[in-house]
Amino acid sequence: MPSPAPMLLFILLLAGMTTAFRICAFNAQRLTVAKVAKVHIMDTMVRILARCDITVLQEVVDTSGDAIPLLLRDLNRFDDSGPYNSLSSPLLGRSTYMEKYVYVYRSRKTQVLDSYVYNDKTDVFAREPFVAQFSLPSKVLPKLALVPLHTTPKDVGPELDALYFVFLNVSQHWQSEDVILLGDFNADCSSLSKKRQGELLLRTKPGFHWAIPDGEDTTVRDSTHCTYDRIVVHGEHCQGLVKWAAAFRFPQSFQLTEAEALNISDHYPVEVELSGSPAWPLAYIPLNLAMLLLLSGLDLIL
Repeated sequence: MPSPAPMLLFILLLAGMTTAFRICAFNAQRLTVAKVAKVHIMDTMVRILARCDITVLQEVVDTSGDAIPLLLRDLNRFDDSGPYNSLSSPLLGRSTYMEKYVYVYRSRKTQVLDSYVYNDKTDVFAREPFVAQFSLPSKVLPKLALVPLHTTPKDVGPELDALYFVFLNVSQHWQSEDVILLGDFNADCSSLSKKRQGELLLRTKPGFHWAIPDGEDTTVRDSTHCTYDRIVVHGEHCQGLVKWAAAFRFPQSFQLTEAEALNISDHYPVEVELSGSPAWPLAYIPLNLAMLLLLSGLDLIL
């Protein structure tokens, strides 16, 4: 009887042809050069970032421009699945307190195709979204727009309703409705009542899937239980690729005390994983190998 090994190899080869793609959002809580210069903070940050193909960092308040290059240096040393690159917004805000949105991405799997700061003509947003379009390793969804937002707690409702109009702008700009809106929306607890949550345009308009469910705790403190951080997915192709979404509880995964974790952030990162496309399409399997495996498989069946 023919050995099952070739057929098993063929099955494993086909099974290994798909690769997932993970998109994350993380409020890094006042990220500065002084913060990333601390070894224990840097070590945890790079382990968090290495989990994701794209991470949108929020609360990057570094004015020197040195914090992200230092973070990328250590991330590239830690994880050889890179290299990792970054895309940063200008400092955004209404007063002396300013923040950047920073995308950190694994450049072997994705590239920035375009980006812009949303033109907030009526000044609804304290930190207007820095929108970016990325390539994806997927034939079903080769391009995807990301819209990050870190709301200000006193204006959560108006900002989240305005985010619907940002979506309309983005979908028209790139002629695609496959969009992910993500970030620290402050969309729970004292910042946004359950009743007001249900009235949001992103809830009442069709086509939006809130991938991080209500009730998922995205806060580090044991004394709080709030779903502040969110991922909202729109578009038939994008929604069809969603495998799962959740908060990443890094203190438990990295065995940190609450006090140690709070040195990193008072938020958990939130993540969504998309199904990928073939990492090694059949067209690129060497012909002699493909024929050998197929014939071996037929031999086994006969």
